[in-house]
Order: sequence, then C-alpha cells, then structure tokens
Amino acid sequence: MTTQLARKLALAGYFGLILWVGLWHGLISPHPELGAGFMLMLWLPWLFIPMPGMVRGNPYTHAWAIFLIMPYFLHALTLLWVDEGERWLALVELLLACTMFIGNIYYAKFRGRELGLSIRKKKGQN
Repeated sequence: MTTQLARKLALAGYFGLILWVGLWHGLISPHPELGAGFMLMLWLPWLFIPMPGMVRGNPYTHAWAIFLIMPYFLHALTLLWVDEGERWLALVELLLACTMFIGNIYYAKFRGRELGLSIRKKKGQN
C-alpha cells in the first residue's frame, strides 16, 4: 500500500460515511419515534470534527480520527447482530467505517514516516 492509496481509502471512507449516515437516518430509514432531525443531530456532527485536517492531509488528524469512527463501527456491528430489517444498511456503514479505519491507519503511518514524525529512537540514539 502506498501513501496515496491510503489517503484515497481514508477520504473515500470518510466522505462515504458522512453521506451514508445522512442518507440512512435522514431519508432511507428514519427512526420512527425519534425522527430524522434528532438522529442526524446525534450521528452527523462528530464526523465533521476532523474535516479540516482530513482534507489537508494532516497525519495527526488521520490518526486521532480513528477514535471518532468507533461509535459507527460499533453501531453497525450491533445492528448486524440484532436488527434483521436494517442489516444491509448496517453492512454499508461497517464497510465505510472499516475503509476509513484502514486508510487512516496506513496514511498516518506512511505520511508520518515521510515527514520524519516518529516516536521511535533511531539506532545509536539514547
């Protein structure tokens, strides 16, 4: 995997997740009791937090954005297990979250190395 491929995966998963969460909770299957507006206010804002750094390609932002993906990952896994009616919706969310996760990990790693951002000590240093 290259730095560019990792970045493309990270951004595809990221923007795909934003689009998918909006479509899912707003149009495709809004919650019958809580309403689409509430669900969008609950699920979407967190995805916009890392946007400036993700767009600029900041490896640090890609690294910590991984933590913001976890609720979407867990949400998808839970629905895959318990909700037969929304399994395919959850599967798409899971695939996008995994794509973003893998892309972010590798982009942060490769781009960090390119920029010399390492926490490891080089040989010969104490």
